[in-house]
Amino acid sequence: MMRRRTTLITGCTALVLALGATACGSGDPVSAGGGDKSLDGQTVTVAGVWSGSEQKNFQKVLDAFTEKTGAETQFVSTGDNVSTVVGSKIEGGNAPDVVMVPQVGVLKQFAEKGWLKPLDKDVESTVKANFAEVWRDYGTVDGTLYGLYFKAAHKSTVWYSPEALEQAGVTPPKTYDAMLEAGRTVSDSGLAAFSVAGQDGWTLTDWFENVYLSQAGPEKYDALAAHEIKWTDPTVVEALTTLGKLFKDKQLVEGGQKGALNTDFPGSVEKVFGPEAEAAMVYEGDFVAGVAKDQFGRTIGTDADFFPFPPVGDGEAPVVSGGDAAVVLKDGKNAEAGMALMEYLATPEAAAVWAEAGGFLSPNKELDLASYGDDVTRATAESLIDAGDSVRFDMSDQAPAAFGGTKGAGEWKILQDFLRDPSDPQKTAAALEAAAAKAYGN
Repeated sequence: MMRRRTTLITGCTALVLALGATACGSGDPVSAGGGDKSLDGQTVTVAGVWSGSEQKNFQKVLDAFTEKTGAETQFVSTGDNVSTVVGSKIEGGNAPDVVMVPQVGVLKQFAEKGWLKPLDKDVESTVKANFAEVWRDYGTVDGTLYGLYFKAAHKSTVWYSPEALEQAGVTPPKTYDAMLEAGRTVSDSGLAAFSVAGQDGWTLTDWFENVYLSQAGPEKYDALAAHEIKWTDPTVVEALTTLGKLFKDKQLVEGGQKGALNTDFPGSVEKVFGPEAEAAMVYEGDFVAGVAKDQFGRTIGTDADFFPFPPVGDGEAPVVSGGDAAVVLKDGKNAEAGMALMEYLATPEAAAVWAEAGGFLSPNKELDLASYGDDVTRATAESLIDAGDSVRFDMSDQAPAAFGGTKGAGEWKILQDFLRDPSDPQKTAAALEAAAAKAYGN
């Protein structure tokens, strides 16, 4: 799952430092580096999982912050195990000032360990003005706001080859059953319907979450995410049954179950958008577009497009998201300058920098959609914003890592076993509950 710093700054001063705004009570502009409001000479260290193009584009945001405030920035790539790396840096007396946290569960873990500074009142006010309540809730632990969701993922998008669907004579479906029927029509035309990345267990959790959110509804989704209901609940069995009908249909899944279990996420995109197409559709998040474009030269909106994950049965269309939240560490050497960075990250101006660079969605509702570089990304972003508080965060990312985020274990492994043999949803639900109970400690 693709993931990533002194003076007390309060009131208007923080806003001035972060945004280069006019001084409080006067019309005189305060320039970055102006007098005692300057961050010149300070370095803000930011840690996160991002690498490659994501790190490069985030650096553009950090550079824009430097232009505004005079503060230098240093990005440290942690790899996927953010918790372990950050913990070791804190123990070694080398804590970063700001961490980009890719999972709700990790943010909660950091807060419970006492590692985080609450967002100050100015940052909190900006977040309240610019973000839907659901995003504030996911950044809050025990009533205190710690996290600012800067980058989001839209995980309710089904990507397809327009040419493949056109040749099969089908159009983007509006319901889950219609999607499967369209897939069978595609299969009859000689191309597999879906490329499924079963080698990466996290993709299977995303499949489950979309089906479950639509079929069981948001209240049940929230309860299951918090393990307030058991994974043996009838709604879980029902969702697994629905998903199993797809997994066991060799007409729908490219290579059948064995082929899916041997396909990783990049490979699943390649099977649809690579030089030798083997399937017409691949379900995953908006980041599919980046792989299709950057690795296979596809033009987004022309020979690679998406339709929203369709509603299941009588349910609503799901909108499942993920995201990276910025938090400030108490032990950072420039934690207060880090808070000024948080103020900047909360603005549409900061989001626009990465939006223009591409490969990015923002949950900031004040960001002008014109900032996005193509119509498809713009439509994806609009869908995410329009969902408002009905968005639900990736369930596995809310769980303890032992259950929802570990390769070869927990939910990832159990759903891979289910893909291999989807004949007994109740047995799979029982296995999920046993693993969840152990991880949650209840």
